[in-house]
Amino acid sequence: MASFVHARDRSDRKTGDPKSVKAVLGPTNTGKTHLAIERLCAHSSGAIGFPLRLLAREVYDRVCAIKGAQNVALITGEERIEPKGARWHLCTVEAMPSRPDLAFVALDEAQLSADPERGHVFTDRLLHTRGREETMLLGSATLQPMIKALLPEAEIVTRPRFSTLTHTEPKKLSRLPPRSAIVAFSAEQVYAMAEMLRRFRGGAAVVMGALSPQTRNAQVAMYQAGEVDYLVATDAIGMGLNLDVTHVAFAGLSKYDGHRHRRLTTAEMAQIAGRAGRHHKDGTFGALAGMGGHDPEFAPEEVYGIEEHRFPPLTRLFWREAEPRFDSVSMLIDDLESPPPRPELATPPQAIDLAVLKRLAEDPEISGTVRGRRQVQRFWQACSLPDFRQQGAETHSRFVARLWQDLRHGYLGADYVAQAIAHLDNPSGDIDTLQGRIAAIRSWSYIAQRPDWVLAKDEMAARARAVETRLSDALHGRLTERFVNRRTTVLMRKAGADAGLLPVRLSDAGAVLVDDEPIGHLEGFRFVVDPLARAEDRKLLLAAAEKHLSGLLEARAAELVADAARADGMMLDDRALIWRDRAIARLESGKALLAPRVALDPTLARLPPPTRERIETALAGWLAEALEKPLAPLRQLEEASRAPASGPALRALLLQLVEAGGVLAREESGLDKLDGAQRDALRKLGVRVGGLDLFVPGALKVPALRLWATLAALRGLAPPRLAEAMPAALGGQHPPLGYRRTGAQALRVDLAEKLLQDAHRTRIAARGKRYYLDPALARSMGLSTASYAALLRAAGFRVATGRPLADGAFGPPMPPLWDWRAPRPRAERPRQRSRPPATGAFAALAELLD
Repeated sequence: MASFVHARDRSDRKTGDPKSVKAVLGPTNTGKTHLAIERLCAHSSGAIGFPLRLLAREVYDRVCAIKGAQNVALITGEERIEPKGARWHLCTVEAMPSRPDLAFVALDEAQLSADPERGHVFTDRLLHTRGREETMLLGSATLQPMIKALLPEAEIVTRPRFSTLTHTEPKKLSRLPPRSAIVAFSAEQVYAMAEMLRRFRGGAAVVMGALSPQTRNAQVAMYQAGEVDYLVATDAIGMGLNLDVTHVAFAGLSKYDGHRHRRLTTAEMAQIAGRAGRHHKDGTFGALAGMGGHDPEFAPEEVYGIEEHRFPPLTRLFWREAEPRFDSVSMLIDDLESPPPRPELATPPQAIDLAVLKRLAEDPEISGTVRGRRQVQRFWQACSLPDFRQQGAETHSRFVARLWQDLRHGYLGADYVAQAIAHLDNPSGDIDTLQGRIAAIRSWSYIAQRPDWVLAKDEMAARARAVETRLSDALHGRLTERFVNRRTTVLMRKAGADAGLLPVRLSDAGAVLVDDEPIGHLEGFRFVVDPLARAEDRKLLLAAAEKHLSGLLEARAAELVADAARADGMMLDDRALIWRDRAIARLESGKALLAPRVALDPTLARLPPPTRERIETALAGWLAEALEKPLAPLRQLEEASRAPASGPALRALLLQLVEAGGVLAREESGLDKLDGAQRDALRKLGVRVGGLDLFVPGALKVPALRLWATLAALRGLAPPRLAEAMPAALGGQHPPLGYRRTGAQALRVDLAEKLLQDAHRTRIAARGKRYYLDPALARSMGLSTASYAALLRAAGFRVATGRPLADGAFGPPMPPLWDWRAPRPRAERPRQRSRPPATGAFAALAELLD
């Protein structure tokens, strides 16, 4: 019909030439949207209405590249980019401007006029929004009967699909081909599918209607860039998203539409399945198997309809009065619930905006504040705020009621809006928490776009967009962290079934990388699989490492040999040779105490024999150099013991010193068996003959003591302990290595000799008289008076206690006085002859006599 007359005989709202209306109908992947963009850019001005903000933004970027950003506007509920003088507008359907001066107007996905929730908006744009020169309606072929009935003057053009869509047998999740999209119909099922894909295939991108456009864009970009090969989505994927999908797998064929749980229509199945294949690239679709007895199955007639693009035509479109009267709230509700004027149109289920309006109208405190046409219109605009939180009419109506408290007086308070936005600016939390915050901030983005609601509109809108961007980035990060295992994705993409194809390299930190993704690391020369790797990855990781490990280990061996030659990065820790914080060899007992042998760690066993020999030679050279300086005094003694001129007595004494670590008690040394020449030779070798001990001063240094203790342990000798402090407290323990017992303490033998030499100097100065020994020097070394006295007595000094003061006498008591008598050599006790055990009547007496 040439004109559409309102039920109440209102004037015709259509603009433009009715004969310029063109309906371009066909299945997905027919180039309809691309055609609309071409026609838009061919006109001097125009607008296209899209069902999703995401699509509007995508096309906005494309048109900006053609016409320049200064000439293109983006208008959605939550975002408005309107340069002054912009001539081309990309909008959501609800935000399409009603301007008769636009030369071109297009409506995308016009078949959504049959959608119960938003259909009345699409129907209004289909019937009344026109371009001055050209109007284009884009949609499914199922819309054709409605176009002919409602717009008989429109030219209908059908377009075939560029590629073929073919049904395949059900496949398990683990057998889906790369570049597949899995469609589920609940957030729980989406998360479950994505989690399983993470285990089987390294992860998946996630696309749901509940995500913010930025998050959906980031997830889609990750899939399009090939970072993951799988996409898990709700039916939101079917609404015009251009993706590189070759196969669509349905995890179910029914969904809850807000009112009941129902099976998808064939047209809805086709809308989703049509995402498979792009331009002239064919695609496939099928059900997902392995769902535990709940495998979805396509009916033969559904498969036929999807493959041949034949679906039942639409028989009615949803309609609601688009220009209600605002004389009163009751009149507004009556107009919104008025019946449609034609049989092709139907009354939709109660939408959220009308439900909120009716709930608040029943509240006397709120309805009493709505007076006058202007207030009623403003109240309806508040009730039309979209329920981004999806919490239902009851909760949403309370939020609108709070807004109305300020809106009925004029504007929302700037502090109130800023505080509400700042409260949501928190990127921490899990996926569900972030989704809730994003839904809430989208409400405030919508509110901030209304110049008659918010005074500082530009500032508040910018704040809301910035918060939404931060929350979206955080949500994208949480989704990627939870559902994407980048390492497994790289492995599957690069290797497939052949781990030898993986490009493996070694980082400076020792990490084994595949395309910069760590799969493990080298601990010395042992490959360790990344502990974060899943059990399913380990076999592939080990196989990849096995293929490339020989080359990596050869390179590491060359570095080890070079570092050993430079004495760089090597150290000896107890019996282990440490290189770059890892044990690569151990010391073993050699032919002599001071000549240990290097035994390579078993982790070097996979190296070829020539490489192992080079490493052994390099480590032996490093060890010899490391032992040379600290053990030089003992090595000198060991070499002298092999000289024939030393004689048996000196040779035995030198060997005892070496095996004792350079310290030997004088009484056990056999010193008295040496002649004068041998004593001179002993002194030239650097051995100090003290009053109580023979010692080599150079062997008393901490590095020498530590090394000798390690070498002694290799020979099976009792491992002596090293002193932690000086003097050492003994208790019931043996004195530390290089120390002498002095009562309850132990003192290093060279310091003990220093105290004795000081005492002998005092004795010589006394000329045969008893003398006083000042304990100040001993105390400076940490010795107690009792320990000092014990040392003196061991060296032959004797003490005489002074007489006490007479009764009535005053003054300091007489100090103890000392004299010295050379200690007698300790005679060896004769061995007792063993005799047979006593028997007979005198056995007990024999025991007593013993």
